[in-house]
Amino acid sequence: AANTTKIEQRSPFVLSTLPDTPCLKYYYHNNTTTTMSDNKLRCTLIFRLEGGTNDSSTGTDGIALSNLSSSTTTLLASYDHDTSASSNPNKSYADAVSMVVGNDPPNGVGEEGVIGGFKVVGSDMHQIVYGADSDGLCIAVITGLKYPSRTAIQMLTDLYTPYSEQFSLQAKSATTNSLTKKSKSILSSYCKKYDDASKVDKASALNTKVEEVKVQMQDNIAAMLKNTEQAESLAERSNQLNEQANVFQKKSKDLRKQMRCKNIKMTIILVTLVVGVLVIILVPLIVRAKNAASGNRMLRGMMD
Repeated sequence: AANTTKIEQRSPFVLSTLPDTPCLKYYYHNNTTTTMSDNKLRCTLIFRLEGGTNDSSTGTDGIALSNLSSSTTTLLASYDHDTSASSNPNKSYADAVSMVVGNDPPNGVGEEGVIGGFKVVGSDMHQIVYGADSDGLCIAVITGLKYPSRTAIQMLTDLYTPYSEQFSLQAKSATTNSLTKKSKSILSSYCKKYDDASKVDKASALNTKVEEVKVQMQDNIAAMLKNTEQAESLAERSNQLNEQANVFQKKSKDLRKQMRCKNIKMTIILVTLVVGVLVIILVPLIVRAKNAASGNRMLRGMMD
């Protein structure tokens, strides 16, 4: 199966799947490897679309955009709002977008003086948002994946009216890049206006606030979890200290009992020794005294 670009559904806008061509590979590898997965507005391009006639809706000069399957694209003007992606982003942007728009032009554009048929084509690294009017004036913008496609479409709609009023007649016959210098002022002003999507799109601003709140809540939850862990750690240490205190108290009681028993034993031993010594000393004295008293009585009896 042939390689295809990754398409993301962004209802209600029409999306498509395109072949992975060398031009698109060059664009991806040289300009979007590390810088396009963001919310930046990169580049604005103006094309003239030319194709076969169509019965359902035909613009001026035989250009029909209602149900075209492919068309010839002519780059009329380009403005690189953010040139950090590459040393020469203009050429690669134009080549890639020209290939995308040429293979899958906007369709369903029937009302004159109105841009429509918006399409959002995305890869893993970027997205292209574009639309056209019934005369083949096509405006495209390249953004990072995080840039809201609805804001990009709002920009195209907002830019279309002043641009078509100023350059619609010249666009019908202009050659490649012939309107770049003339268009720079108006393209630059609108790119600056829509550079920060949150300032022009209420939903984006709300999403930004929601993200900020989410980050704050995540920080608060992380802090609570950390405090909980610290509290649990303190509780565990407190329990350990209580257990150690209980063990120490029990050991101290046991030691006190042991010391009391030892003291009683020592007292008994000392009393026994003292009594024994007294017995050893006093018994002979008492015996001698009795013997002496008996002898004295006998002598007295004999003398009498």
